[in-house]
Amino acid sequence: MTRLLHRNIHATPAVAVGGQGVELFDADGRAYIDASGGAAVSCLGHGHPEVIAALHAQLDRLAYAHTGFFTTDVAERLAERMVADAPGDLGHVYLVSGGSEAVEAALKMARQYHVERGESQRRHVIARRQSYHGNTLGALAAGGNLWRRAQFEPLLFDVAHVAPCYAYRYQAEGETEAEYGARAAAQLEAEIERLGPGNVAAFVAETVVGATAGAVPPAAGYFRHVREICDRHGVLLILDEVMCGMGRTGTLHACAQEGVVPDLLTVAKGLGGGYQPIGAVLLSDRIFEAFDGGSGFFQHGHTYMGHPMAAAAALAVQEVIRRDDLMANVRARGDQLDDALHAAFGQHPNVGDIRGRGLFRALELVADRETKAPLDPARKTHARIKREAMARGLMVYPMGGTIDGKSGDHVLLAPPFIVTEADIGRIVARLADSVEAALA
Repeated sequence: MTRLLHRNIHATPAVAVGGQGVELFDADGRAYIDASGGAAVSCLGHGHPEVIAALHAQLDRLAYAHTGFFTTDVAERLAERMVADAPGDLGHVYLVSGGSEAVEAALKMARQYHVERGESQRRHVIARRQSYHGNTLGALAAGGNLWRRAQFEPLLFDVAHVAPCYAYRYQAEGETEAEYGARAAAQLEAEIERLGPGNVAAFVAETVVGATAGAVPPAAGYFRHVREICDRHGVLLILDEVMCGMGRTGTLHACAQEGVVPDLLTVAKGLGGGYQPIGAVLLSDRIFEAFDGGSGFFQHGHTYMGHPMAAAAALAVQEVIRRDDLMANVRARGDQLDDALHAAFGQHPNVGDIRGRGLFRALELVADRETKAPLDPARKTHARIKREAMARGLMVYPMGGTIDGKSGDHVLLAPPFIVTEADIGRIVARLADSVEAALA
């Protein structure tokens, strides 16, 4: 019996012993194409020599120094790199150890910003149904996935949830994408009015929805409407790009494709590529100035924030992405992946939607393409696909509860930015076999 508590107590996973490029290897010598980057994490694949060298060099200098006493050169350089590449006035960076921590910090920054400005009545947070923002209690409260929230509901603070922007499911017949985007955004304004505009602190949303619904991009114009609504009512906009950010959708920040700049932007996964645990919040100058001109202190902190080893890994990952122009490869291979998925699944009777951006793509599975009726949840089709894919040496990220936390299945793909044309062909071929076997 293993002494390690695994996610699934009744199924001990394979033992990973190595990795190189887009592949991971288990203790039995089997190779798996990492077509999901784990959970959209491993943007440079595995065993990248320059990142490993950067970690060795940092370990030789300094492994850890608590930020209550010191900063480090490597953390400062990472912040400079991130701000130089950030959109708009996102002029400061707060380093943490992962996505949930980043969302927790962003929620506290939003609250403290209003308190510093004398608007302590602003306490309400609005998010969207079928969203995912992390598993710590504050982040889980913001998330709108019923299955993840259910047993912990009594512990969560009250967050108002509005409808997601999910065109495949909710765009009306005869409605243009732009009209739908405006209608979806209008639900946010209605909720702000219901709560009282002077009482709302922030709106939290994933720019491109990740794990819970499967690479759902926003409708055209949706986030421009959201930005205008937030500005009109003094509400801060927090965009969660923990999964979809740091190049995953073809631009370093997914919000660049929407033409908007949030007040707070959370990132993680692709920031450090899995080489060390790291996340961050990018905050606007006006939020920093409110802190600076007020208490002069952000009332929050974690033991490992700004960790030198994590900062060294993230800085090396980001430098490789820029030096090798990997955003160009994300866009090119993303287009290829989209074409290949449409060729393999475009007429499949159980594939209702193929969606996403860059190297962030998903299939939504259905029982009937015409009615969009989901498959029977009791079948756990997503789990069957994962099992069949692993048996074929393929890692993908399937999930259930796509529609409402209970019904619906999708398969998420997020291969490394270094993926090749040949890799894409192998990924889609193995996925096609896996889906057929799971549905049989």
